Amino acid sequence: MFDTARHSQLVDAVFARAPVVPVITIDRIEDALPLCRALADNGLPVLEVTLRTACALDAIALLARELPQACVGAGTVLSEADLRRVEAAGAQFAISPGCTDALYASAKQCATPLIPGVATASELMRGLEHGWQRFKFFPAEASGGVAALKGFAGPLPMARLCPTGGIDIAKAPAYLALPNVACVGGSWMLPADAIKSGDWERIGKLAREAAALTRKP
Repeated sequence: MFDTARHSQLVDAVFARAPVVPVITIDRIEDALPLCRALADNGLPVLEVTLRTACALDAIALLARELPQACVGAGTVLSEADLRRVEAAGAQFAISPGCTDALYASAKQCATPLIPGVATASELMRGLEHGWQRFKFFPAEASGGVAALKGFAGPLPMARLCPTGGIDIAKAPAYLALPNVACVGGSWMLPADAIKSGDWERIGKLAREAAALTRKP
């Protein structure tokens, strides 16, 4: 039987480490360590490495091994095969943009906790039926943003979420002020030109600004 309380505890421990989860796409394996060190050393230790590039799994394995101060997870997890691969790579959590019954069933047999994506009340209710209480709200801005999450809070107060999608440092505080929001996800602290040029100092500065955001007590 799926242990809802245990799963929620594991995810809460991840969510509690920082107010913002960087959503990271790594195109070059040589960027993985300096990029993620700039994030972790400047207050953003929870790292969602998306499975969107050929080197993503290698990057997760490298970071899990070489950056012990960070909490390295995998994003864009779409299937049981993805779950098994990220678990083998050493991911401490997995995040999906949405979720299917098959993925919920697979996640119940996986040691790596899955944070499933939801965009509607019906999808949230479906996740609750499967035993989950921790979710990613995606794509946040396109799915109603702060207003939608306020609407979820009344009838579904047991759910806590990490909204991601279209959020920047200006929009993040309104999300973090909500009682059902644990943290937010975003990539605004990862400008493509800074990654391409290896400007880790700039990324570190943006990470510090994001880490300074406050959550509702």
